Amino acid sequence: MEPRIQYAKTSDGVSIAYSVSGQGRPLIAMPVPGFSHAELSWQMFSVILQPLAAKYRTVSYDSRGTGLSDRSAVDFSIEAMTRDLEAVVDRNGFDSFVLASWINAAPVAVTYAMANPERVSHLILCDAWAKFSDFAGSQAYKAGAPLLDADWVLFTETFAQVLWAYANPEFGRLFAGFMRVCCEPEAMRAVWKSWESYEVVEFLPRVSAPTLIVQNKNSRWFPIEVGRRIAAAIPDARLTLIDDITYAPVPNLIEEFIAETSAEESAKSSALPSGTAIIFFADIADSTALTERLGDAAFRAKARDLDATLRTVIRDHAGTPIEGKLLGDGVLSVFTSARQAIEAALACGRSGYDAGLPLHLGLHAGDVIREDNNVYGGAVNIASRIAGLSASGEVLVSETVRSLARTSAGVAFEDRGNQRLKGISDPVRVWAAMPIDASGVSELPRGQKPAYPDHLTAREVEVLRLIAAGRTNFEISRELVLSLRTVARHITNIYGKIGARSKVDAASYAMRHGLTPGH
Repeated sequence: MEPRIQYAKTSDGVSIAYSVSGQGRPLIAMPVPGFSHAELSWQMFSVILQPLAAKYRTVSYDSRGTGLSDRSAVDFSIEAMTRDLEAVVDRNGFDSFVLASWINAAPVAVTYAMANPERVSHLILCDAWAKFSDFAGSQAYKAGAPLLDADWVLFTETFAQVLWAYANPEFGRLFAGFMRVCCEPEAMRAVWKSWESYEVVEFLPRVSAPTLIVQNKNSRWFPIEVGRRIAAAIPDARLTLIDDITYAPVPNLIEEFIAETSAEESAKSSALPSGTAIIFFADIADSTALTERLGDAAFRAKARDLDATLRTVIRDHAGTPIEGKLLGDGVLSVFTSARQAIEAALACGRSGYDAGLPLHLGLHAGDVIREDNNVYGGAVNIASRIAGLSASGEVLVSETVRSLARTSAGVAFEDRGNQRLKGISDPVRVWAAMPIDASGVSELPRGQKPAYPDHLTAREVEVLRLIAAGRTNFEISRELVLSLRTVARHITNIYGKIGARSKVDAASYAMRHGLTPGH
């Protein structure tokens, strides 16, 4: 069944057409600007989209100025293309997804993945390029540019059957007609002109998502050397060569890549630490009241879903969840890094909030005993007791954890004083952990109130005001003279503190609290 067309609104008011097909892990298939049509792409690119939809919750969309999106908007800059992608991501509420791109969408994908490492689980770049000169010297580009200026129909026919060289003449004719439906000639000229400003070479080493680069062996546009340079620049990227300009092998390559990288990550985190470890304990707050309100079956179903989510979060932060400990009894996990343990606890708190099941969260460090895939010891008991002291969604840590993390965790610690814990003879000093500005760690004296609501820092308020003004991450980075990665980190912290899931939520929060520009 062909997907239903829906719409998302960008921060600058442009309507973006998109469709969703399939179930499972979210995957966004980015459009090549000027070559997409939300209604017709399903058939035109059936060898790509339909196999993807059979395995993933696949979202495809039209960039502004093309297809069924707002055709009056013909800004095809990286900033504008990023706004289109952000609108689709926010509209679907994806926290993490696979980002797949082809050809001229690749620089936009690289930019977004670099700026949003917490959201892009895997990055797929097919016949990618990183700077205009990567393909501007090709004979295909040199031949196509004059035709585009001279004759729209001749350009589309020549592009499909000669410059792109589809082996099937009938498909080439169909693709030429498809191009003419996708956009107006003025929009295509604007697309080609925009490529001259695309430059993402400096972003490549800062991409942290597992990346698969698929390069055609005999492309008339992108030499293999371009793919090799990109693969060498992105940490641990994989390069796969194909000989199929329809990209039919790509869905299977994506599936294999995700399976392999997931297995590698699982292997890295499978070893259960013995000796000293950071112990993290999470438990649902007010579970009795929630059970009465939701009913036992509904509560258990929600708890199981959240349990799976928390275990994924823990593994993503290099922790080891202890199997057999379900949320009804609390989720127990161990870490070798205090920083990663605190980051995981904060992320778990956000997941509990999103699921409507707020959590008690506590961390302690000490010796553990490994036995039958479980851990025991007094330190485990202390972590559980500390979690029990926390308010809903609050992360409490022991003095030991704070000491280990104070120079690297990227959080502020608020002193909660010495606490008597059941079954523990000596009092334990406890601190509340909360994310702060990425520039360093500070400690709030006990009882001191933050200057802004929800412990927002001054820098986070600056970022929030720009979000409310409709700025993209790219624009925020330029205005505040910050790297895109730092902007993304600020936004993640802001979302966690104010309970936002999208920039729309954040802008609404800013308006309610008088934090919009000019206030």
